[in-house]
Amino acid sequence: MPAGLAADTAGFLGYLEVERRYSAGTLRNYTHALDALTRFADGLAIRSWNELRGEQLQTFIASEHRRGLEPPSLRAMLSAFRSFFRFLAREGRIQNNPAAGVRSPKVRRKLPEVLDVDEAATLVEVAAGDPLALRDHAMLELLYSSGLRVSELCGVRWRDLDPDQGLLRVTGKGNKTRIVPVGRMALAALAALRAARPAGADEPVLHGRGGRALTPGAVRAALKRRARAQGVWKRVYPHLLRHSCASHLLESSGNLRAVQELLGHADIGTTQIYTHLDFQHLAKVYDAAHPRAKRK
Repeated sequence: MPAGLAADTAGFLGYLEVERRYSAGTLRNYTHALDALTRFADGLAIRSWNELRGEQLQTFIASEHRRGLEPPSLRAMLSAFRSFFRFLAREGRIQNNPAAGVRSPKVRRKLPEVLDVDEAATLVEVAAGDPLALRDHAMLELLYSSGLRVSELCGVRWRDLDPDQGLLRVTGKGNKTRIVPVGRMALAALAALRAARPAGADEPVLHGRGGRALTPGAVRAALKRRARAQGVWKRVYPHLLRHSCASHLLESSGNLRAVQELLGHADIGTTQIYTHLDFQHLAKVYDAAHPRAKRK
């Protein structure tokens, strides 16, 4: 593998880690994508990224598609390539971005899974009989109340919570912070958790083993365990509660902009997926209730 190609990718990954402060998971994805690109360039005997042409990159994407890579993965890979080549252009290492005109296969956008209101209530209403139940009750209520990502949930400290105002400061993607509301039931569950285990302002709200903050993996395992215990037989995972929170809010309020702010979406187009769920719900209600639509 040419040293120059590898040095360029290493410099870019270092920039993402140190200056952009990307998460470890995102860095792994970028590393995997750029390793594949570097192997492809090496196979073409390319010694400098300036030599790579757009049609060659299009061929690589097509070959990865034939190999079985799904369109969402190809889009993510191509996004990583575009970011990498923009970085090289800013550094003066290349004159043209070979990824600029490359297309990836279209993604058929799937509607997110959600719990209905009754299922969500059944899941989160954990009887607080022991310290673990207190923690899991607070975890479930907070996920459903505020639509948090699992990484945001794991990063919450007591200093981030303003119980009097019912607000929580969270740090989301790109190290961006936002303020989200916390519902009455979630605040009560958090108060019960803190009363049972007094904690300093800098301590994590949700503890795992050894008093350390819960990890995303531990949250997922706890959700599966609690779903079975609560009699919810759908596959339950952190983002399911985020989807459910957004869908139920939009269904009740119709305020897409407010839901966008709650979720921390940079692009309202990302939030609009929930309008499709809302229309889907409306269609079901119509089919069940309208005298000209009801099935006999």
